[in-house]
Amino acid sequence: MIAVSELHLTVGEHTYVASLLEAEAPESIRALKVVLPLSSELMHVRWSGHATWVNIDEVKLPDLPRENHTVYPSRGDILLYPGYKNEQELLIACGPTCFKSPAGELAGNHVGTLEATRAELTALEELTLRDGVQPVTIRIQEAETDGKV
Repeated sequence: MIAVSELHLTVGEHTYVASLLEAEAPESIRALKVVLPLSSELMHVRWSGHATWVNIDEVKLPDLPRENHTVYPSRGDILLYPGYKNEQELLIACGPTCFKSPAGELAGNHVGTLEATRAELTALEELTLRDGVQPVTIRIQEAETDGKV
């Protein structure tokens, strides 16, 4: 058995699980493992399209390089933005997204991808759009796999 890390995002009674991209964004994943678990607020994005985000300005991140970074995440992608031009955040793409802020387009480090359906991600985004800020808990959990693809 091989141990792999998963990110668990819990909103209400629903937990979303993401595979972490440790080979593609190793320094970003190491930083997340230090600052998580975290209880915070999940909000609808204002500028980026169909996505939600968690402000993580209250955590102390090390200086992180751009690694596996993108402005255009795919549905389910989780980006860690270490605050180069804007506040630190985790962005969760729920549909078509162009990561932006008042400072312009931002490139976040793609650290994981949620194992969720299109309908689940749409419901998550619509919840924050319709009902506003939602309590969220984000943690990393080690899981075991047999190593088969």
